Parts: sequence; C-alpha cells; structure tokens
Amino acid sequence: MLEKTVGSPDRLIAGVDEAGRGPLAGPVVAAAVILDPDNIPEGLNDSKKLSEDVRLSLFTRILTTADVAIASTGPSGIDRTNILLASLDAMRRAVDGLTRQPDHALIDGRDVPQGLCCPASAVVRGDARSLSIAAASIVAKVTRDRMMRHSALLHPNYGFEKHVGYGTKAHLAALSDHGPCALHRMSFRPIRVDAE
Repeated sequence: MLEKTVGSPDRLIAGVDEAGRGPLAGPVVAAAVILDPDNIPEGLNDSKKLSEDVRLSLFTRILTTADVAIASTGPSGIDRTNILLASLDAMRRAVDGLTRQPDHALIDGRDVPQGLCCPASAVVRGDARSLSIAAASIVAKVTRDRMMRHSALLHPNYGFEKHVGYGTKAHLAALSDHGPCALHRMSFRPIRVDAE
C-alpha cells in the first residue's frame, strides 16, 4: 500500500473504485473516499482479498471516519452506452458527491472519467496499491452486494442473494427457466444472444 495516497489535512486525496462491471445483472456501483489521515482503519486492502465479515467491519469504520460518496448506474444506463462509460460516469458522480472537493482523485484502472471536478490519475491495480482506493473498493463492493440482496426480494427466481448477478451456473439456469428480468443487462452475452 502507498501511504502517501491518503493525503493530508491540507491536501485532500480521493480514492475512487467501482464494483459490478462483470455481472449479467444489477448496477455498477462507484465509491469515492477521502480518508482521514489521522484515523485510517487498519486492514484496508483490495475488497476481493477480504472475507465478507472483514469487509463489513471495514465498511462501517470507513463510513464513520471518512468522507464517502456513492453513485451507481443501473442496467438500462449500462445498456444505453457500455459498461466502461457507465462505470466512469458513476465514478464521476461519486467524486462530485463528496462533501469536500478533493485536490486530486486516484481512479482505479486505466481510465479517468471525463468532467471530474479535480485533477485525477489512473492507477492500475489501485485497490492493491492505494489505501484510499482500497477503501473505495470496499464501500462499492458492500453497497452493491446489499443492493443485489435487496433485489432478490423483488426478483426471487434468480438467486441474486447468492451470486449478486454474476454469471454462475445457477444464474444461467434461472435465466434459461425464467428469461431476463428488469435487472438484467440486455447488452451482455448470453442475454443479448438469447434476445436476438
């Protein structure tokens, strides 16, 4: 982890990451986080490398110690453009939603959203290199998982509470049995193929 990416009281650094680019259903969720350099939760890491219990604990600590904003783009927005543009737009809106404008944003990945309110840098594998981006990855992942588990109550035939929209064998079987619902990304294969 690069401690310097946290910033300082006089230089605000926002870490930005998303969750949900790969699933067949549900939104892509972005989070922007400005950590308090004097109150950084211990154990921050790429959300994919943490157990669910650790993620949930860190999620609560991040929300109570940091400036956090979350934005999402739903399936219809993803289908209107593409997953990359939908992700970048959610990232931009998350940065815009912070209560304090950052001096710089660190964006996980290779691309920087257009129209950001501050200068920004892309950081490949940033969730494993920056504490701020790691915190954003945790917030985005926990938020999206919760959204998908709630969606399972509205669409009980698909098992969203288990696979959160990813193309698992059980999810593909449910698609075969029931067809897509409003949460499915119609531009994604195999749904797009089936719809043609």
